[in-house]
Amino acid sequence: MIAALGLLVGIVLGLIFRPDVPTGLEPYLPIAVVAALDAVFGALRAYLDGIFDDKVFVVSFLSNVIIAAGIVYLGDKLGVGGQLSTGVIVVLGIRIFSNVAAIRRHLFHA
Repeated sequence: MIAALGLLVGIVLGLIFRPDVPTGLEPYLPIAVVAALDAVFGALRAYLDGIFDDKVFVVSFLSNVIIAAGIVYLGDKLGVGGQLSTGVIVVLGIRIFSNVAAIRRHLFHA
């Protein structure tokens, strides 16, 4: 409940204040959002399975974002940032769809 309230407050504050993203960080924002979504859907799946742990969620959320951004940063330094960005998006996308499928099966008992 507290997490949902925090998410709602964060969305409202973001819409009100409209923070600017520094130009140097713009390539990493979509990767960070997808990594964060992966952690959120994983947490929802864990909650529905009855194994949710808030500490695991926080560590998963932060590590997903940091590792994904680090991979893209390394790719930028090696000159293959676009390819590594695509790879990160594909891997995290597969995980998101896998978690959503498990959530759907849990909710609809299929």
